[in-house]
Amino acid sequence: MSAEPTSMLRRPLILLLLAGLTIFLGLVITAAIMMRDQIYQTALDPRIPYQTYTAPPAPDYAEASAWARLDPIDPDDPDAPAVFFIHPTTYDGGEHWNAPFDRAQEAEELQNLILPNYAEPFAAEASLAAPHYRQAGLYAFMNNREDALRARMFAYKDVERAFSVFAQSIGEERPFLIVGVGQGALHGLGLLMTQLAPDEGLRARLVAAYLLEAPTPLDLFENALSGLQPCNNADAVRCVISYNSASSRERKRIETLTERSMAWTPRGELGYVAGRGLVCVNPLLWTTAEDYAPARLHRGGAAAEALAPGDAPSPLSAQTGAQCQNGVLMIEEPRSAVLRRPGRLGEDRRIAPFNLFYFDLQADAQRRQTALAEILAEERRWAPDLAPPEEVEVAPVRPID
Repeated sequence: MSAEPTSMLRRPLILLLLAGLTIFLGLVITAAIMMRDQIYQTALDPRIPYQTYTAPPAPDYAEASAWARLDPIDPDDPDAPAVFFIHPTTYDGGEHWNAPFDRAQEAEELQNLILPNYAEPFAAEASLAAPHYRQAGLYAFMNNREDALRARMFAYKDVERAFSVFAQSIGEERPFLIVGVGQGALHGLGLLMTQLAPDEGLRARLVAAYLLEAPTPLDLFENALSGLQPCNNADAVRCVISYNSASSRERKRIETLTERSMAWTPRGELGYVAGRGLVCVNPLLWTTAEDYAPARLHRGGAAAEALAPGDAPSPLSAQTGAQCQNGVLMIEEPRSAVLRRPGRLGEDRRIAPFNLFYFDLQADAQRRQTALAEILAEERRWAPDLAPPEEVEVAPVRPID
């Protein structure tokens, strides 16, 4: 048999093998794309049971290093408000269930992106206190294992300690705001339940609590938060503002927010939010109604990066309409590309690197600060309550000898 026929037989075989290899690689790549979030989640698993996990050292909130930002408090102006800001998740996971509070990578993201976009809108006319804390990693929010829940509750204890220092530092008269974003909103909700709900004096000085991009169940206001209510109009104070934004194309994010997420229960545990109803305050209308707000009402979003405290980003206004639907703030696709969510792994659990309602939140916070200042001034004019009456025993009359 000549070499030429043998070569002719090999050629189709090689082509067939190449075609099979191409199909196999295509299937592998397709599967990897379809399962990229699961693969990413597996890569972030600390692979150690929480009961044997040793957490990083705790921050000392008496030290400046424990705060991402700590503005000075003016002792001569007790009416100037203060803001307690709880940052969202900035640590993905992998090595730790709870991140060291002083890791350089997370500190950089906090300073360059999170504070300029999400804290600065509230600091225009207020002093800002933003604690570091041993945050639960992103992995702890990508599943609801017992280990993941313990990591979230562990992080809350740091926030609770930081708030105690904050509350003491601002004194007993100064009004304040609580602002939490993402994971920070979960911890802010915990503060409302454990610190403010039992303390009428603290509640009286609360301008508002802004719990953004994390579910706030409605059933909490029937018991654990009975002294507070969602803000149902633009002038309400001592109330709670919460929303979770998503566009109609983000079906997976909507499912995550309304069915797979967990929040505090009235018993102080973490439970699923499905079926509990969620607070949705429309940041264009500032009501809990399901009315549609057109884009012309949008004051402006911002994609702030590496701005110094006090520096204002450029407003991008009239970018989106908004409507509360079944506890979710449904938004329209922003016209500007910088206000659209990037396609990052685990994006359904992440906070966007921009603030779509930056200038809406800023104006709202200033308006409510003014409203509470007027209420507090009026309340100080009231006469203090009279003490309860005391019974006086009649002394017997004795004749003088």
